[in-house]
Amino acid sequence: MGLSKRVSSWSVEEVLEWMQGYHPAKMDTLQKAIIKHAISGRVLLRLKDHHLELLGVEAEEQQQEILQDVLLLKVQEEVNELNDICSECFSS
Repeated sequence: MGLSKRVSSWSVEEVLEWMQGYHPAKMDTLQKAIIKHAISGRVLLRLKDHHLELLGVEAEEQQQEILQDVLLLKVQEEVNELNDICSECFSS
């Protein structure tokens, strides 16, 4: 998957690409909902279990799988932001 930019900058199409790569079995349920609700990367990072339920992911186990992967994306986003801050500090 060629998703190299910040998750918070992802378009709806990039969220779909990520979801297809990590949760292909849930794509039937999620694809229409992601498009309908314009789930961008910024929105993806803020999803909670009740949001997933509203999007059609009703099984708690499936919600937790998705939320774990979203948590990893959040951590990656934070690390990238810290790297940016550190590189700005050292380049001054």
